[in-house]
Amino acid sequence: LKYASKDGEEGYPGNLNVSVTYTLTNRNGLKLEYQATSDQRTHVNLTNHSYFNLSGGQAATVADTELTILADKYLEANRDNIPTGNILELNGTPLDFASPRPIGKRINEEHPALKMGNGYDLTYVLRNQSGKLKLAAEAYEPLSSRILKAYTTEPGLVFYTGNHLNPGVMGRGQKPSIKYAAFCLETQHYPDTPNQPTFPSTLLEPGDVYKSRTVFEFSVRK
Repeated sequence: LKYASKDGEEGYPGNLNVSVTYTLTNRNGLKLEYQATSDQRTHVNLTNHSYFNLSGGQAATVADTELTILADKYLEANRDNIPTGNILELNGTPLDFASPRPIGKRINEEHPALKMGNGYDLTYVLRNQSGKLKLAAEAYEPLSSRILKAYTTEPGLVFYTGNHLNPGVMGRGQKPSIKYAAFCLETQHYPDTPNQPTFPSTLLEPGDVYKSRTVFEFSVRK
């Protein structure tokens, strides 16, 4: 897929040419490869907002899906869910998925991020910041025994639990898309990076090529 964003679109300078290539791999994976170039200095931070419910229609929500995120820190956000620039520790909070646990186990606990987002909707600072493809998260669904592994070259991952899904939109089996019906693993640079000088840069210079890779790999636990 290709898209040409003209100079000034959404307030960004430069004519930006973007391509995303989707490839099915021989390891039951879906590989997403992004590339972009611009004729002016501009900021680029692309991601994917796919929703996952690994139960195959057996579970109405993802509350029992076990999740692991390879991160020890997250980005604090304000009331508009925009990062403040502070990077906080996950350990001891209901946001911590360093060890596998069901998504719904602590989703209703008292924590500012959970209350503000009406569930999980925050950016995790991934441990491996090398820019090379690495494991970022793993999800396991006990009813179907399906496993999803997310690999990325990006430094961050936004975990979102479908907190504002529209029940008027029908999902699989014509079932309504209720709250927590699916989750997203959005691999990307940190949000609001242009306004946060300590965050990894999203600046793209003319003549340079923006590149990013993410792989969603599927398997079954036997």
